[in-house]
Amino acid sequence: MDMFQFYGYRFNWLNILDLSIVIFLVIQLYRLLKGSLAFNIFVGLLMVYLAYFLVQALGMPILTNILQNFINVGLIAIIIIFQPEIRKFLLVLGKKTPLSKDSFFTKLFMPDRFKSYREEENIINEVITAVGHLSARHTGALIVIATTHRVKFDTASSIGIDGNISAKLIESIFSKSSPLHDGALIIVGNKILAAKVILPVSDNPNLPTRIGLRHRSAVGITEHSDNLAIVVSEERATISYAQDGRLVQDVSLEELKIKMYEVLVDGES
Repeated sequence: MDMFQFYGYRFNWLNILDLSIVIFLVIQLYRLLKGSLAFNIFVGLLMVYLAYFLVQALGMPILTNILQNFINVGLIAIIIIFQPEIRKFLLVLGKKTPLSKDSFFTKLFMPDRFKSYREEENIINEVITAVGHLSARHTGALIVIATTHRVKFDTASSIGIDGNISAKLIESIFSKSSPLHDGALIIVGNKILAAKVILPVSDNPNLPTRIGLRHRSAVGITEHSDNLAIVVSEERATISYAQDGRLVQDVSLEELKIKMYEVLVDGES
């Protein structure tokens, strides 16, 4: 009892409430990040914090000081590392009114509602992984993320897939030895709908003259729809995306991931 009093903790309802809220928030954060790329980083940071409280309780001043400085400096690193996750969190927080049935507070106290975003996050992670590998191998690709089930394309020349979204499947489709590597891959919902799809080519005279057919097709499919088209250049291994008839070239995987969050998460709000 003396130790708890020394460190400012007492067995009263306010301290119990304080500890319960902290435990609850950590559990929700764990459930939100589970299965994402940031999960291992989250576990590592949690271990550092637990080590800090342990050495502080044991009265080890040197380690306490070192870990305290690490935590203070690490706050900036956390903001950088968790930028997509923080952005998704703020999108959920900002887009919902406090008292609506889909409000942030409703989601917070009903953690199962976060499952609706886990599916989108899985799609994003699989596509990002595939795009990164394709770019590293100088393998061209054109991926269309359809935000509506009314996406229109030429079904006569395409090959129906109706498969689960996975990085390995996407990479195998665009492999240079694959008969499906020409044309576009269409993703609708949580499925790869079709491959080898011929898309309309944009005739926008303002597009750069050096871009190829994949980039012009990416712009063409987004000129009259709200789809997102992702392009990997076979020649330059660069990554681009098209949206609303505009082409954004030479983006990083992190920038593409943020754009996909905007389309798949923020776009649903």
